Amino acid sequence: MTVTPMHFVIFAAVLFAIGAAGVLLRRSGISILLGIELMLNAANLALVAFGRMHGTLDAQVFVFFVMAVAAAEVAVGLALLVAIFRKLHSIDVDRLNVLRW
Repeated sequence: MTVTPMHFVIFAAVLFAIGAAGVLLRRSGISILLGIELMLNAANLALVAFGRMHGTLDAQVFVFFVMAVAAAEVAVGLALLVAIFRKLHSIDVDRLNVLRW
């Protein structure tokens, strides 16, 4: 059995669904960040698979830029979680009900 790019697209859809479920069902800030990263990586996988289907390398170049943005997003997200933990002594997102400190 050969692995076609459509298999990767289906796998990316499953990964995206798992990440979306993690974002919607979890209450911990770190779990939410992990779900977002999983969804972003699923989108990257689908983008590379579609690029492979069409025989172009443009998608892979675009994925490198998306990975750089994802690294910056993780750094900012973790910094926000550290600041929230220092203030509230918890990273439970249900406790974040005000926009001021």
